[in-house]
Amino acid sequence: MIAAPASRPYDILKRLLDVLGASLAFVVSLPVQAAVAVLVAAELGRPVLFRQTRPGKGGRPFTLFKFRTMKQPDSARGLVTDAERLTRLGALLRSTSLDELPTLLNVLKGDMSMVGPRPLLLAYLARYTSEQARRHEVRPGITGLAQVNGRNAIEWDYKLALDVQYVDNRSFRLDAFILWRTILQVLRRDGISAPDHVTAPEFRGKSDGEDCA
Repeated sequence: MIAAPASRPYDILKRLLDVLGASLAFVVSLPVQAAVAVLVAAELGRPVLFRQTRPGKGGRPFTLFKFRTMKQPDSARGLVTDAERLTRLGALLRSTSLDELPTLLNVLKGDMSMVGPRPLLLAYLARYTSEQARRHEVRPGITGLAQVNGRNAIEWDYKLALDVQYVDNRSFRLDAFILWRTILQVLRRDGISAPDHVTAPEFRGKSDGEDCA
């Protein structure tokens, strides 16, 4: 478990704003979420939600919610890699970030924040340097500093350095900047995937590997 610092007034007020913002966004997006759920069910079947355990603040695990964008792995049908499993609908949902709408539930539950380092895989915890592990000093976010500076198209070292930079410099002004840049990035559909990958290469510490979901 990674030690997390005590809350400060910014963190307390940010949590209140997270609840208000996520509540409003969830209610407003309900018609869109309903439509996406119907499309996902028609193309991929049930469940329509992708659930995966991710590390949160202090490295504590929680269940992340997103809309499914990939078919279930099936080697007999040639569905093994992310590229093989990703559907056309899934690619559209990812490029527009509509697959992220259920993640608002994670914000309401307190697992995540609207802004913060993205929650990655549990397996990565043992691969971070002590400096990189500091990204878990705060709640993970739906969007973050790394996401508005290249998203999946940037190298892991730079991405994790930006996460720690956010931890050290977080403020309401920085959060507002990131949210605004996120809107622009979604509209432009920038940085959705790394070169030669449908998502991002696996983080292995000092070397890159295969795609991760």
